[in-house]
Amino acid sequence: MDILIIGSGGREHALAWKCAQDHFVNHVFVCPGNAGTHLEDKVSNVEIDTNDFKSIENFCIKEDIKLVIIGPEQPLVEGLTDHLQSKGIKTFGPSKKAAQLEGSKTFSKDFFKKYNIPTAEYKSFEDYDSALNHLNQIEYPTVVKADGLAAGKGVIICSCKKDAEDALISIFKDNAFGSAGSRVVIEEFLEGEEASFIAVVSKDKIVPLATSQDHKAVGDGDVGLNTGGMGAYSPAPIVNAEIHQKILNEVMFPTMEGLIREGYPYLGFLYAGLMIKNNNIKVLEFNCRFGDPETQPILIRLKSSLVELCLSAINEKLDSYSIDWIDKHSCGVVIASNGYPESYDTNKEVKIKLNEDGDLKLFHAGTKYKNNKIVTSGGRVFCATALGNDLKEAQKKAYNLVDDVSFEGSFFRKDIGFKGIK
Repeated sequence: MDILIIGSGGREHALAWKCAQDHFVNHVFVCPGNAGTHLEDKVSNVEIDTNDFKSIENFCIKEDIKLVIIGPEQPLVEGLTDHLQSKGIKTFGPSKKAAQLEGSKTFSKDFFKKYNIPTAEYKSFEDYDSALNHLNQIEYPTVVKADGLAAGKGVIICSCKKDAEDALISIFKDNAFGSAGSRVVIEEFLEGEEASFIAVVSKDKIVPLATSQDHKAVGDGDVGLNTGGMGAYSPAPIVNAEIHQKILNEVMFPTMEGLIREGYPYLGFLYAGLMIKNNNIKVLEFNCRFGDPETQPILIRLKSSLVELCLSAINEKLDSYSIDWIDKHSCGVVIASNGYPESYDTNKEVKIKLNEDGDLKLFHAGTKYKNNKIVTSGGRVFCATALGNDLKEAQKKAYNLVDDVSFEGSFFRKDIGFKGIK
């Protein structure tokens, strides 16, 4: 069978790499892909705009694609799953309505409140003046969020009122996040330790994936601007058996049941970003797709077939699926372009001197293949990912892999995984 992956980042490289491992998969196409997917065995890139639903549909029919997996949030929020499924093309990803959980912070917060899912106190505003007035009525620090999709960068932690005022000016006046900032959510600042809980969902059935922990801030020690993620590791020790069950009971099952009641049951990867403190959990956000960079350290540990897992969800047979993991720890370190998550240069030639084995994998994100060379094309360029018998060994191997990659202006956090080791 042939498969199509939608997207161009590190998550999509990992998805394609994993799907291609199945003996019954003839070929994996990636739309539009990156240099890593271009160089992968059994994988080819397809030059189609991910917003061009009709061309994607035509490609699927022409190539007799048996499964489409949608990686990034934008096509999901815009309804690509609905479009392809209406043409009889098996597609793994939530509907446009269900994807509102990620597409609108206001929608998700209102949903949490309606179905008693634990989260921070909040208020939503559509104009600058109302939001500004609200700043006089709250405690600090606080969190200001652009309502729509902002590539993981639309969350601003404000230590004082002046910071919050600056955030509102940036969003409403300076249009920093475009249409994603036409509305803002101002919410209570939560203390604790973050963790990512990602599962495969099919209506009221769920298969939790391995736990993981992301590092959002750009700088060591979790300082600086929020990013799409600077690295991750799996499993996350903070998600013990008790917390795992609480997440299922208090977050995941109520969410699935709520979406069924609303009339748009969920199909796809469902990612809960959580804050954990003293064995209590609160939801920071939902993502309606596999996280990036969590995908890379999770999939390198997955022993089972990702293709069979996705198809079992589509065919409503998820309750009979058993998932197996490699009994090792993993760590992924993002290598980024200087200036990220703000402005950065591209088209920097990359030098790579590595010998990958079963425990090491360099996943491409912001790269392209140009004139027989790999050059940078994005803010997050690679995720150097490794397995180890414990997290410390996985971390050491990942950083050794980072040392095998170089391009002008590259940088990375030097503390990915230390929370888990502590």
